[in-house]
Amino acid sequence: MLETGTKAPEFSLPDAYGNKVALSDFRGKKVILWFFPKAGTAG
Repeated sequence: MLETGTKAPEFSLPDAYGNKVALSDFRGKKVILWFFPKAGTAG
């Protein structure tokens, strides 16, 4: 678990079109990471 203010580790994921998007693609920009529970699980 990261503490508040800790930088997120580098990662990449596919976007809605299957293109790879990495956190480093947004270096120098403000980014909001929004995590939500997997569909069908208790939130």
